[in-house]
Amino acid sequence: MIRRALSLLLIAIPALAISGLAEAQQVRIKDLVEFEGVRGNDLVGYGLVVGLNGTGDGLRNAPFTEDLMANILERLGVNVTGEQFRPKNVAAVMITSVLPPFARSGSQIDVTVSAIGDATSLLGGTLIMTPMNAADGKIYAVAQGTIIAGGVTAEGEGAVVTKGVPTSGAIPAGARVEREVGFDFAGLRDMTLALREADFTTAIRIESAINAAFGRDAALMLDSGTVRIDLTRVSSRSTAHAVQRIENIPVAPESRARVVVDQRSGTIVMGQDVRISRVAVSQGNLTLRIQEAPIVAQPNPFAEGETVVVPRTEAAIEEELGPGLAEVQAGTSLSEVIAGLNALGVPPRDMIDILKTIKAVGALHAELVVL
Repeated sequence: MIRRALSLLLIAIPALAISGLAEAQQVRIKDLVEFEGVRGNDLVGYGLVVGLNGTGDGLRNAPFTEDLMANILERLGVNVTGEQFRPKNVAAVMITSVLPPFARSGSQIDVTVSAIGDATSLLGGTLIMTPMNAADGKIYAVAQGTIIAGGVTAEGEGAVVTKGVPTSGAIPAGARVEREVGFDFAGLRDMTLALREADFTTAIRIESAINAAFGRDAALMLDSGTVRIDLTRVSSRSTAHAVQRIENIPVAPESRARVVVDQRSGTIVMGQDVRISRVAVSQGNLTLRIQEAPIVAQPNPFAEGETVVVPRTEAAIEEELGPGLAEVQAGTSLSEVIAGLNALGVPPRDMIDILKTIKAVGALHAELVVL
């Protein structure tokens, strides 16, 4: 009995490991799709920042800052017609934000403030009340508050050091929502799920998972990037309750075989489905050397003539010969592909050129993306 129990235990351990691996590959539907109507709206505004420590716009180079300041002062009852003022503690800025879905009047959202003139820093500045418009031209929020700038500038007589971007900053909860976006979410009878990465296999898995969760045909795949849900066939108290159940259903997404390379940093990233056929590779390096060694020719003493410079160039091309053709075995898994490429013994930057060549030959069975 002890031996039998031990053997059953040894069989159960790998089964649990495989089950845990399968669960780790699944993600929630909410991380794969966008729900119809559940989206934000971009907001933008044009305003004025005051209180800068001499780092604002030069009004001669940014006349729009002077116009904006004059308009604000006149709205506050200060007549500045014909006045000449050249302060250095104000700056014209653009304010951007995103109005979250289902945002209600009175709620607060974060805003980003960026200088558009020749201001050198927004550190310590205060944004004056600024309306923020959406794409339809209507005002949906009003922004105001103290700017938190992430950069700093140190300046001396002979050098200027800047760390970060002092001409851009943020105001946490700096805008208050004044208008709501009208959308009858509770009255929806059907809903569309838009996949962030269109794929027929992932879409059919989402359809099957939703239908299995509700025990009826409530979801239908329309194409590789769209799944439609009939909310009338979903037994839930409301549309919001149905979406809450749907977005937490686990699904194993399908991914394309893809290799992404960054030539600037020499970074190579491969997906788990990358495969490579048997291929032979030879790689060498060329070194070009050019050296200038001009010669100065002078006439003899007391002789007629002039000094001339005779150019002399030494050029040479050297080729570092490798071990010849290296065979890369066919790989049926990502680890085998990596082992085969590492067997070439070349640095990552040279590996990028090798991957391009293998793709051109047709031996790399994956999409090659070069950044």
